Amino acid sequence: MSADSYTLISPLRCDTAVIFSSPHSGRDYGAAFLAQSPLDAMAIRSSEDAFVDQIFAAAPLHGAPLLAACAPRAFIDLNRACDELDPAVIDGVARTSHNPRVSSGLGVIPRVVANGRQIYRQRLALAEAQARIARYWHPYHTALHGLIEAAHAAHGQAVLIDCHSMPHEAIESHIRPGNPRPDVVLGDRFGAAADREVMDRVEAAFAGTGLTVARNAPFAGAYIAQHYGRPSRRQHVVQIEIDRALYMDEARITPRADFAAFCALMAGVVAEIACIGRPEAMPLVAE
Repeated sequence: MSADSYTLISPLRCDTAVIFSSPHSGRDYGAAFLAQSPLDAMAIRSSEDAFVDQIFAAAPLHGAPLLAACAPRAFIDLNRACDELDPAVIDGVARTSHNPRVSSGLGVIPRVVANGRQIYRQRLALAEAQARIARYWHPYHTALHGLIEAAHAAHGQAVLIDCHSMPHEAIESHIRPGNPRPDVVLGDRFGAAADREVMDRVEAAFAGTGLTVARNAPFAGAYIAQHYGRPSRRQHVVQIEIDRALYMDEARITPRADFAAFCALMAGVVAEIACIGRPEAMPLVAE
């Protein structure tokens, strides 16, 4: 199933409470959008989670739906609240209380891509920002909310895997001396978005392949984890950040020669994670 905002690939039989979502892998860069920017076609893609939807493409084969964005993050950020509007890039937006994401240029309509490079030559009209939110943000989140509610109704719980990638150098300053560089960073907002058992199982799925895993530093989860993570009602969100250097040439935004092998490794991880949402893995507790 496809829409302007997203592609939803559903399994033939949905037998797990696990859902995979890739909100930053969209790559439909329209000509009108590119014409608004001084950035070249490569630079504007620097914030994109390139190929993440392909890395998690095995999800439907293991009974879990995969929801992936079509619109790119530089155009609209689906991992932000729809009211995180930046007055520095959108004309007619009143300044409100300090929001660090908006202040840094990373609101729902981003002002910058990686390394602080400005996306636009001039500010956007508020009507244009609102039209993007109506056409892309709301349909994506309506679909995501529907998947979570359906999983909860069918299985008594929902486990959302929020799939992302991180630049290789993003965690340099966060590595303690003597500690290995993590290949994967899991975020559950320090326990606010997912139960520890869920996090333990997700970490074990990655660690079992030999990948090094860290938790909540430097990425603990953003809007999707904060908004949808409700462990008290058995609604869990785990954000996943994978080092891009594991599978792509970051400078050229092209897959590495061993990309297929990495996808095969990730298919095993996906299969393990899908098991978390099956009744035999986490039996329901009477309330």
